[in-house]
Amino acid sequence: MVNELYPYIVEFEEEAESPGLETHRKRKRSGNNDSIERGAAQEADSHTGLEPGSDPGQCSVPSKKEKDASTKKESLGHWSQGLKISMQDPKMQVYKDEQVVVIKDKYPKARHHWLVLPWASISSLKAVTREHLELLKHMHTVGEKMITDFAGSSKLRFRLGYHAIPSMSHVHLHVISQDFDSPCLKNKKHWNSFNTEYFIESQAVIEMVQTTGRVSVRDGMPELLKLPLRCHECQQLLPSIPQLKEHLRRHWPK
Repeated sequence: MVNELYPYIVEFEEEAESPGLETHRKRKRSGNNDSIERGAAQEADSHTGLEPGSDPGQCSVPSKKEKDASTKKESLGHWSQGLKISMQDPKMQVYKDEQVVVIKDKYPKARHHWLVLPWASISSLKAVTREHLELLKHMHTVGEKMITDFAGSSKLRFRLGYHAIPSMSHVHLHVISQDFDSPCLKNKKHWNSFNTEYFIESQAVIEMVQTTGRVSVRDGMPELLKLPLRCHECQQLLPSIPQLKEHLRRHWPK
């Protein structure tokens, strides 16, 4: 053992047939260091912060500049912390006040898809208490303001709500139009995360906190993401995402 910090074993190998050659050295990394390198490689492969089932390459191929910027940001922490980075980026901000900031969802699942985030550090719905009641109401009001300001002339219907088990750390309110017309909506998890009880209405969250002082999320929520694809307008079952998307067109406002 030569070095305790970066352990390796030095082996000397004599070249009997070539006495004029120098002695060769081989280095063997210890298994401990191999595991460290594998862990680092796995961390590097982790995708950026998305909602359930999302894939960074689904919507568009990022430029080299975007990749470099993303790599730099991700090096600051785990990908699930991505919202905390995005909400501080002026280029991502659509609206902000003393209590909240609004950003566009990086991988929108509809024509209009915003996230309303509090400046206060609240990890998830489980961390919400009665003290956050007025903040939740304000987040809802700001969400409605986004609809009025940016889609007021649209006939599209909107929903405001939270994912029961979000993949991203830091509580955030989804404000999403119900057309679901987006190339980023690619699989069953995407669809069911917004069209089953996995998506909890904003007003329902406010009422729970007002009544019990906390948000209750029932067991079995992950199983909802595996349910068959069902149209949210007419309840028809569809066998695939492409067929679902084609079907949804008939429900779009004229």
